[in-house]
Amino acid sequence: MYVCEECGQETTKWMGKCPNCGRWNTMKEFKVAGSQSKIQNSKFKMTLGEGQENRPIAVGDIEADAEVRIDMGDQELNRVLGGGLVKGSLVLLGGEPGVGKSTLVLQTVLRLQDNIKVLYISGEESARQIKLRADRLQESSHLSPLTSNLLILCETSLEAIYEHIEAEQPDLVVIDSIQTISTETVESSAGSLSQIRECAASLLRYVKSKKSFPSGEDGRGVVPCVILIGHITKEGTLAGPKVLEHIVDCVLQFEGDQHYMYRILRAQKNRFGSTSELGIYEMLQGGLRQVSNPSELLLTEGREGLSGIAICAAVEGVRPLLIETQALVSTAAYGTPQRSATGFDNRRLGMLLAVLEKRVGFKLAQKDVFLNIAGGLRVTDPAMDLSVIAAVLSSNVDAAIEPDTCMCGEVGLSGEIRPVARLEQRIAEAEKLGFRRMLVPAQGLKGIDQKKLAIELVPVRRVAEAVRALFG
Repeated sequence: MYVCEECGQETTKWMGKCPNCGRWNTMKEFKVAGSQSKIQNSKFKMTLGEGQENRPIAVGDIEADAEVRIDMGDQELNRVLGGGLVKGSLVLLGGEPGVGKSTLVLQTVLRLQDNIKVLYISGEESARQIKLRADRLQESSHLSPLTSNLLILCETSLEAIYEHIEAEQPDLVVIDSIQTISTETVESSAGSLSQIRECAASLLRYVKSKKSFPSGEDGRGVVPCVILIGHITKEGTLAGPKVLEHIVDCVLQFEGDQHYMYRILRAQKNRFGSTSELGIYEMLQGGLRQVSNPSELLLTEGREGLSGIAICAAVEGVRPLLIETQALVSTAAYGTPQRSATGFDNRRLGMLLAVLEKRVGFKLAQKDVFLNIAGGLRVTDPAMDLSVIAAVLSSNVDAAIEPDTCMCGEVGLSGEIRPVARLEQRIAEAEKLGFRRMLVPAQGLKGIDQKKLAIELVPVRRVAEAVRALFG
């Protein structure tokens, strides 16, 4: 069988171009495991129990209790997971090398309560390396002394891992990483598409079975939570992406530039909660620190009198953030003007510059335009449009915007300011941080009582009105 690494499309013959996603050289061969793919050892068979038959059940007859969640001791992680880690769930945590995936998981399990037993399985590091990192995290975070509830195991065989899980019966299993685990039922090297698929599917059957591997004479089983750590490919996707994303219950993406100290945790898929939540961390020498109010860290102090800076009240997921937008406009020195954006869509920047030239009359065709979102963040909120235009015009005319002024609004192709979602939350965040004036879309003010607000709202309908309100 040939499987596309990008979209998971399966074909019986090799193709240079995937017929589904159109990518080239992504079809990889793997052997289809027949009856041998099933675990032959009866000790590891997952069944419903003797005498029970798998049959259709009416939805009204299914007993569904409230989901039991484990408090991870991390407010940011709990928020992204939807209130904690659901027992019997399979979670995939992905990120680029060096972004801090192992550090995040290790410091989280160190904060867990004493009655939660954790089995940390590493296929990449030795037990001594993990111990040194745990000592450093414990010392820097002033955590309680290391206990025996955290067990370290260096193993890459899936069958051996099952034996240790059966013997220890942990509440939480961490596998770092899924690309290093292999099973004897597949004849390929660890990290291949077939190995990743078979190992992840086997773990899914384990955690989802009503009665997992029997333990001891009483036949009692244990169904722990499993956290898989996955690598990112050079294209920026999870290795074996669609295979893993379809199998697991929750996909967490840990992202951030290594040259910046901020890290963002997003939920790309969550069967037990919302995918709109967002967690923000700050990478320090002693580990990751939770950022409860990121707006204060993303705003630069002493920006009075500086041109090319505009503050936007953006929303990432359901979380309002005050983000600093920086722009630099200069004469093109090499003939062809440059358009460069960091943390913002480059094509959307070109569209906004065209709106400025067509609807407002600012000629920027012969000038270089550089745009940067401060803090190393990458923002996709359409409400950033108004702050981008304001920062570009501020740099072009070399006139600073008042430091106590912020804004939000989506810009249309005809130059109108379109309403944005969660406007009340944006206004509340700006008011909390001491801003006194805010430019908002005029159509979005319906139902908002401005008399109760301590911040002045300036309604704008077109880009020209916003320019007059900012620069007179």
